[in-house]
Amino acid sequence: MTIRLYDTRARQIRDFSPLRPGCVSIYLCGATVQAPPHIGHIRSGLNFDIMRRWFTYRGYDVTFVRNVTDIDDKILAKAAEQGRPWWAIGYENERAFGSAYDALGCLPPTVEPRATGHVTEMVEMMRGLIERGHAYAADGNVYFDVRSFPGYLELSNQELDNLLQPSGEGETGKRDPRDFAMWKAAKPGEPSWETPWGRGRPGWHLECSAMAHKYLGEAFDIHGGGLDLIFPHHENEIAQAKAFGDDFAAYWLHNAWVTISGEKMAKSLGNSVLVSEMLKQWRPIVLRYYLGTPHYRSMIEYSPEALREAEAAFARIEGFLQRVTELAGPVQPAAEVPAAFAEAMDDDMGVPQALAVLHTTVRQGNSALTADDKDSAVARTAEVRAMLGVLGLDPLDPQWAGTGGGRSEELHGAVDSLVHLVLEQREAARARKDYATADAIRDRLQQSGLAIEDTPAGPRWSLS
Repeated sequence: MTIRLYDTRARQIRDFSPLRPGCVSIYLCGATVQAPPHIGHIRSGLNFDIMRRWFTYRGYDVTFVRNVTDIDDKILAKAAEQGRPWWAIGYENERAFGSAYDALGCLPPTVEPRATGHVTEMVEMMRGLIERGHAYAADGNVYFDVRSFPGYLELSNQELDNLLQPSGEGETGKRDPRDFAMWKAAKPGEPSWETPWGRGRPGWHLECSAMAHKYLGEAFDIHGGGLDLIFPHHENEIAQAKAFGDDFAAYWLHNAWVTISGEKMAKSLGNSVLVSEMLKQWRPIVLRYYLGTPHYRSMIEYSPEALREAEAAFARIEGFLQRVTELAGPVQPAAEVPAAFAEAMDDDMGVPQALAVLHTTVRQGNSALTADDKDSAVARTAEVRAMLGVLGLDPLDPQWAGTGGGRSEELHGAVDSLVHLVLEQREAARARKDYATADAIRDRLQQSGLAIEDTPAGPRWSLS
């Protein structure tokens, strides 16, 4: 068994070899909490949650760090715009992110450090970089000298001479306009911390380098985040950490975006679809299925139609599990997933291929039910639950108890009551041998997108 991962830096799929046998260390760039999360933000958390679950299934002890950026230019801009304290905006949105992760079944990280809690570590890193000649102070700012680090831009595969990085507001005293700020001099009304170079606040890139060093040490296995973070954020993290003396991340993994009309979903573009609003319309487990089952390196084009397709596909899985449970009682997950599922997951977390194995197993189970082969149906159910468990999608798992997901569940309950009323009329027609009326009722239900199945326990409906 060898897990293979696409390494952005190597630009190829590599066999995964952990730094410590039996252990995996992962740092994921988490939320910048200037606003509540949209589904593009949460996709990253879902992708790496599935990855973490697969490593755990394969027997690894996983340390998973997901940070919170609770101080940066965007948060301060929001505070000024709304006339509220910066920390109130940050904490409110940090809680919104936490609620969204929880609602969609993401396991809590091993640790979730906030940037503002690690200024001491940032100062230590800046001091070391200045001593080594990789950084310099100017006008209360501290900058990283990009020309001092020969490996700069290897992750994004750019040429330094072609790089344009204009100075930000207040970033005075740069030796080269492409040098980036690790520390920003204090401005009136902004939060600040004392340092040997004057009061100020951290730059975004420094935060992650310092927190990764504190919790994962000089070297760790995997650094993750969205494609949009490759440059400048991850490129600058690498420069700081390696110039400080760390080996830093051995593998770089990046998830693709959720798009609308071909554009990246982003708060700045005004095309965000908030998780909180989605959960009023869709069950959380369906939203997880929609966001988590495409390959993590593939774009997801958002549309209500695609969500309805995801809902129907997941309903087929749930319907199978429900029928077997009614027939045979609770079925525990199998100890191992099918070999084809495991092979797909080992191949760069190939969830779409793994999902195809899952749906094939559901079809086999339904065929067993039709053939009254109870043992085969139960065996397939155990396999299905094992696969769903790895994906965090097992509807029978206690984590999903009571998480119907707002109005979607309410609507399902209303439809269920109405359909059963119609089915009672159909049963009454059959009882009086009025088969024409019974067939007409069935046909009308099927035309409405419902599949009707006659079982020994009575008629059952599902989405067709």
